[in-house]
Amino acid sequence: MSFWEYANPVKFMALSGKLLPVATVLATISLIIGLYWGFFLTPDDYKQGSTVKIIFLHVPAAMMAINIWVMMLVTSLVWLIRRHHVSALAARAAAPIGMTMTLIALFTGAIWGKPMWGTYWAWDPRLTSFMILFVFYLGYIALWNAIEDSDVAADLTSILCMVGSAFALLSRYAVNFWSQGLHQGASLSLDKETHVDNAFYFPLLFSIVGFVLLFITLVLLRTRTLIRARRTQALLAREGIA
Repeated sequence: MSFWEYANPVKFMALSGKLLPVATVLATISLIIGLYWGFFLTPDDYKQGSTVKIIFLHVPAAMMAINIWVMMLVTSLVWLIRRHHVSALAARAAAPIGMTMTLIALFTGAIWGKPMWGTYWAWDPRLTSFMILFVFYLGYIALWNAIEDSDVAADLTSILCMVGSAFALLSRYAVNFWSQGLHQGASLSLDKETHVDNAFYFPLLFSIVGFVLLFITLVLLRTRTLIRARRTQALLAREGIA
C-alpha cells in the first residue's frame, strides 16, 4: 500500500473518518490532564511566581504556530510537485489553525513578558519574527479567498508558503542566532541542565501532546469540509447552477 493512495479524496475521507473520533478523544484527555496538572497542581516558581504557569499555553501554541507552517510547506510542495488536491486543501485547512496558534502565542507571551521584562512588547528577534509569521498567515488566508480558481490559488499560496518558511525557521532559532535577545532559550531540551524543572516538564509534555492532537483533529475536520465543499461546487457547476 502506497502513502500516495490517501491523496485520493475518497480514501482520505474514509481514513480520516476513522481517525477523527480517536484523535478527538485523545486530544481532550491530553489537554485536560496537561492544563489541569499545569495550572492547578504545579508549584509557583521561586522567581516568577504563578505567572510561570502560562508556559502550559504559551509554549505549545508557539511550537504549533511554527510547525503548522512547516506542515503547510510540505503539503504545498506536494501540491506543486504531484498536483494532489488533498494536499493543497490540507494546507489551506491548516492556515487558520496556525494563525490562531500564533495569536495565542503572541498574546500569552505579552502577558508573560509584562512582569518579566516590564513591558508587553519588545522588538526582540523571536517576537518580531513571530509577528511577521502572523502577517504571513493572514496573507496566505487572504490570498486563498481572493482567487476564484482554486488551482491558481493553490499555486500562489504555495509560493507564499515557501517565502514565509524563512520566518517560521527564524522564529524557531532566533534565540540561537541573537544571544542578546530578551526571549529565553528552549523550555524543553534533552539536556537536563537546561530544560524546565520536572514539576513543570511533565505536565508541559501533556499540554504539547494535547495541542498536537487538537491540531490533527481540527485539520482533519477542516480538510474534510473543504473536500465536501469542492465536491458540491463541482456538482453545481456540472448542473449549470454555479
